[in-house]
Amino acid sequence: MDAVAARAGVHRATVYRRWGDVGGLLADVLDAAGEDDWRPPDTGSLRGDLAALNHEIQTALTARPPVVAALIAASFRSEKADRAQQRLWEDRYARCEIIVSRAIRRGELAPRTDARRLLIASTAPVYHQLVLLRLPPDPRLPDHAAGTAALAASVGAFAEPPSAGDT
Repeated sequence: MDAVAARAGVHRATVYRRWGDVGGLLADVLDAAGEDDWRPPDTGSLRGDLAALNHEIQTALTARPPVVAALIAASFRSEKADRAQQRLWEDRYARCEIIVSRAIRRGELAPRTDARRLLIASTAPVYHQLVLLRLPPDPRLPDHAAGTAALAASVGAFAEPPSAGDT
């Protein structure tokens, strides 16, 4: 909070009055991140889109200073930051569902493919390696994870079961 106050050229009391605590400040940062115009990549193929998305994630998670990792860690210590991070994730997953919709339109996937499950399966290895295991980035991992998820999706691994009215 002191660094924020110094950079803004205000007294630290001003920062505390505005946000109350670090969690409030981080919640505003996370909410502002959701107000951007970011769109998921469109490479023309499911595998390419997932790989490009994974490369973006790996770049964000390995950036210096480690802002994304710090925001994730802060969400464990602040209810406000946790709620804001959940809103951000929901926004990002909703935006990324277009990757699956495009693949369905191109005939790469079955119409009842569960976009959220496919996106999680593709991106989870990158988060696991970098956030949980804290391993150095593997330049092959984004493509490999995307290819594995795309292959599994192409054979129906993420297909939603037919509803009772579809039989």
